[in-house]
Amino acid sequence: MQTTRAREWEGAAAASGDDPATTRAIARLERSVRAEAARPEVGTTTGTELVASLDGVTSSRRARVAAASRDVPVLYVVTLVVSGLALVVNSGALVFRNSLRTSLLVAGLASVVGLSLALLFALSGSWSGPFIVSGHPLDSIVGDLKSGFFDGRP
Repeated sequence: MQTTRAREWEGAAAASGDDPATTRAIARLERSVRAEAARPEVGTTTGTELVASLDGVTSSRRARVAAASRDVPVLYVVTLVVSGLALVVNSGALVFRNSLRTSLLVAGLASVVGLSLALLFALSGSWSGPFIVSGHPLDSIVGDLKSGFFDGRP
């Protein structure tokens, strides 16, 4: 989790999922968990839960990498830009040579279209840009693991 947060959480590294240090850390985790789950003292139920939890971690990582690698389709962006421009141009043609109030309506409409497109781009890059997916939950789990919270100690 620490390696993922440090090396694969933001930007292009989040979309590629091919950081060697993270790959080695996950391989070490898998070996440790499977070795621990195979110990007779652990028991079948606990061993199964350990392996299922490991699968959850690796599946979540694959889902995160897949989500980070998706971009907004170019055709979608082109369609939105063209339709937004057409809406503004048509509105402007309707209020051509009219009062200031109707001209402000077109200006407001153009602002809404522009801000909507900006929001689309800001929200489409969850691991880069102004709105980044929070890593606080991972940081909390790492802190809990280090403190022994999951060891069952009071």
